[in-house]
Amino acid sequence: MDFTIDPQVAALRDRVRGFIDGVVIPNEPNVEPHGYPAPERLRSLRDAAKGAGLFAPHVGMEFGGLGLDVRAQTVVFEEAGRSLFGPLALNCSAPDEGNMHLLEKVANAAQKEQYLRPLAAGEIRSCFAMTEKAPGAGSDPSMLQTRAVRRGNRWVIDGDKWFITGADGAAFTICMARTGEKIDRADGATMFLVDAGAPGLTIDRETPSLDHFAIGGHCEMHFRGVEVGDDAILGEVGKGYVYAQVRLGPARLTHCMRWLGVAVRAQEVAVAYALERTSFGRTLAEHGAVQTMLADNAIDIEAARQLTRYAAWVLDSGGAGRAETSTAKVFVAEATGRVVDRALQICGSSGVAGTRPLERFYREIRAFRIYDGPSEVHRMALAERIVRNARAARA
Repeated sequence: MDFTIDPQVAALRDRVRGFIDGVVIPNEPNVEPHGYPAPERLRSLRDAAKGAGLFAPHVGMEFGGLGLDVRAQTVVFEEAGRSLFGPLALNCSAPDEGNMHLLEKVANAAQKEQYLRPLAAGEIRSCFAMTEKAPGAGSDPSMLQTRAVRRGNRWVIDGDKWFITGADGAAFTICMARTGEKIDRADGATMFLVDAGAPGLTIDRETPSLDHFAIGGHCEMHFRGVEVGDDAILGEVGKGYVYAQVRLGPARLTHCMRWLGVAVRAQEVAVAYALERTSFGRTLAEHGAVQTMLADNAIDIEAARQLTRYAAWVLDSGGAGRAETSTAKVFVAEATGRVVDRALQICGSSGVAGTRPLERFYREIRAFRIYDGPSEVHRMALAERIVRNARAARA
């Protein structure tokens, strides 16, 4: 197993770092009240990224991207993630990045032209409608309440979705709906491509949230007799949760990559402050308690990086990577939270104030321990795998 970074990828990494430092970070003080770039600012950043040859690094060249494999993405996405604006500028932010990956793997040729190509070009946005309020589906997919029933040559979708990131202003949604009486890992749910403005589809409201950085917010969506044809089916009928794994496994990992960049930036901010700020006759960097926090940050960052890159290697090697992506997701979500927390502590009131990015990082990163599977659910799945393998070894 060789983790040497290809020279071309290393060169791309350096170009992304230069772009983030020189173009993206200077735009951070111009953050709008809602927390993310206004459309004209985002357009300017994306035009700059396109001009620099950095746009859509994860998308195949056929659709205008750089065609990076997952291991190369770990390097580039981490650099992009050093600013909350970075993944948006490079068009590799959630939920669009995960939807692009899913469409590239599952969609037919016509669907790719209609949905993937403009999404990869940054011309439109998308969302992924799976989560529902209790008693609907959250971490347990068998609880899916939204239904799609075939009537003649049409499908009629009814149900409510909750906390759907990016829904307001999305050109289309990928909606998960029950199409069988029983749902298991291989059958019973189907993905549908539903255009914005379809009769019966409404976005009720944006849900107030701890995190503020999702363009289009976190919204409630209501499907009331929404009709679509067979051409709206993504993949095959009944295989929705099979395709969900196609999307969610890599998407967990790309979240790890981007948030790792936030942790790296938080450490950079903390180190710079510790070298400048004096207390009790010494710089903070000379105090043992601060040194311990900086060291623990470095340990968490490096461990998170290596877990992420190992999981990427498994995916690139053709493995499903379920255990590896779950392991990485749990550790990185918790480790990056620890890093940002320590960095903010080191910077004290200067970290809490809006003059540094740490207070935004602290607010935005907390939800990572919940979305794409709470840490507790991933631990449960890992434990079940451990016990199952142990029983099989005894048989």
